[in-house]
Amino acid sequence: MHPPRGGTQHYGDEITEKANTTLNREHNGYIISEDRALLDMERVHCWLSNTYWSPGIAREKVERAAQFSSLVLGVYLEGEQVAYCRVVSDRASFAYIGDVYVDEAHRGKGLGKAMIRYALDHPEHQGLRRWVLATLDAHDVYAAVGFEPLVMPERWMAYLPKSGS
Repeated sequence: MHPPRGGTQHYGDEITEKANTTLNREHNGYIISEDRALLDMERVHCWLSNTYWSPGIAREKVERAAQFSSLVLGVYLEGEQVAYCRVVSDRASFAYIGDVYVDEAHRGKGLGKAMIRYALDHPEHQGLRRWVLATLDAHDVYAAVGFEPLVMPERWMAYLPKSGS
């Protein structure tokens, strides 16, 4: 799984060292990384369990969702994780963007858009026919990177199990 977290000093050197690889991208002094070993899952769980889309979600579910996602991103400033995003995809035709979260202190700096661009540009997610997501309040963020309302939403359906919290 993930190594235990304690403090932030161990992040900074690792991120700086890897910043020149294809696993990372710089955005206005922040580092966007797909290195799962850097994720602070305690922090991610705290964020997600307080959102409108997954209130009270168990940490085990957050970790399992990350584990089985095709791409998981963290954004870091001076070694501290400040944002999170994950992509669920077959890497052939379809991708779903979920759990896009930016810490309140870092909102308004383009980090959400930067994470989405990173995902859309990722070499393992090229040639897909469709990317989808759901949002209550961030339509402008996603429209800015090319997302549009569903074409023919009447063709889409969802299954929502009663026990699926």
